[in-house]
Amino acid sequence: MTAQSFPIADPRHPGNEEALLPPEVGRLGMWVFLATEVLFFGGLGLAYFYGRTHWPQGFAIASRHTDVVLGTVNTALLLTSSAVIALAHACSEYAPRRHWAARLLWLTAALGIAFLAVKGVEYRKEWYEHLVPRLGFSLGEEGAELFFWLYFVMTGLHAVHLAIGIAGVSVFAWGCSSARPWARANRIEAMALYWHFVDVVWIFLYPMIYLVDRHS
Repeated sequence: MTAQSFPIADPRHPGNEEALLPPEVGRLGMWVFLATEVLFFGGLGLAYFYGRTHWPQGFAIASRHTDVVLGTVNTALLLTSSAVIALAHACSEYAPRRHWAARLLWLTAALGIAFLAVKGVEYRKEWYEHLVPRLGFSLGEEGAELFFWLYFVMTGLHAVHLAIGIAGVSVFAWGCSSARPWARANRIEAMALYWHFVDVVWIFLYPMIYLVDRHS
């Protein structure tokens, strides 16, 4: 390992240590954080599969009361946003196209907001159809109420994570448009990793929620 690979901070200029850290440090930190998030969502996934195997009929009936059209629209929004933020990161690394990074990051945030808006419409629809557990739940099949407990917990937590991602992406979009020195490509890459993780979580939630025996 050479000194050129890992520069030594000058003690006469405190506060520059972070700038001297290799880009891999931020990437590794984000991967460690995402590993803890996998364990968190993994526990919810185990609870889902326990219910799915013990009350398959109730889960199937409950799933057919979800709005597959809105769920599919939201899936398309998030997949598009992942492609856009990946392009934003690529532009941030390429000086002649760096000015596009801010625009693409703003677009990513807008797609995330659109997802939350669609999800809000879906929640409102489920409220009026009495699909909220413990509040006049309308389905009598055993296991159906558990399905919607898990549905609201998992999609609600996903929405919280997405809202955090929207805030982070917006900060970097502003930083890029203002040419802030902290809005570097390696930090945008870490933000993109978080965004991709949120999208991957939804990719798993989509079939678990909307496609359970819908053909039957």
